[in-house]
Amino acid sequence: LLGILLMLGFCAFAPMGDAIAKLLGETLPLLTLLTARFAVQALVLAPVAWRGLAAFPRRLLRLVAIRTALHILGVGCFFSALRYLPLADAVAIAFVMPFIMLLLGKYFLGEEVGPRRLVACAVGFGGTMMVVQPSFAEVGWPALLPLAVALIFSLFMMMTRSIAKEVDAVALQLVSGLMATPALVALWLLFGGLSFDLAFVMPDGREAALLLATALVGTFAHLLMTWSLRFAPSATLAPMQYLEIPFATFFGWLIFGDLPDGLAALGILVTVAAGLTVIALERRAARLAAPPAV
Repeated sequence: LLGILLMLGFCAFAPMGDAIAKLLGETLPLLTLLTARFAVQALVLAPVAWRGLAAFPRRLLRLVAIRTALHILGVGCFFSALRYLPLADAVAIAFVMPFIMLLLGKYFLGEEVGPRRLVACAVGFGGTMMVVQPSFAEVGWPALLPLAVALIFSLFMMMTRSIAKEVDAVALQLVSGLMATPALVALWLLFGGLSFDLAFVMPDGREAALLLATALVGTFAHLLMTWSLRFAPSATLAPMQYLEIPFATFFGWLIFGDLPDGLAALGILVTVAAGLTVIALERRAARLAAPPAV
């Protein structure tokens, strides 16, 4: 029950942080948002996980650097998408990620994926296209940004799986924050004059408060997800992640007055149904593969 409650908290806090980022994206450069996000992550986690840095395996630092680059790129693409799309649509499109991970596991890791799961993937992708279509008709290519987010975070999650087996999850988040912050500051210094999104703009009081809020909420949401896995199996928690979509719909309506249109709403339902089908098939396959009890 505690694990389920923690995952429910993640599903509520994650889209809340995204909604604040969408507000800030109207006035602040993308690089300012990203730097605040990762700098606050490092500051918040340092008192908790500082001791874990001494035991952090040095041989994994290169992989962690690649993972951090993927994290920055994924968050950057998602924050960019929020400038053009309703919050619920952006979140729903990004939920094509489980299907991409399944295909990556089949074709790159040699994992066994049956025909029913492949059909569910195809149906889920079709549902995602139903969400993309009206957004693409309205805003053009930025509607495809959440698909890029899904691909990037699929690679991010696959890399996290291999790294997290050897390191503490909170220490991993701290190292990512410590790597990301100076890299983003370097981007300011080198390329800030080329584009508004790469520049530094000093936030006013309201913007500074919202920057702090989105960074704290995002960091806290990921900690809730990490902690939830300590108290409940991933097979129990995975279906709950789709609760992010109704929470995103609620915050999008409350703050921006946005609601998915008919085709997008139907596409969201199809995507969720296909995703839950994939999860159910994964759980069934895991039960069949488990050795019999002695």
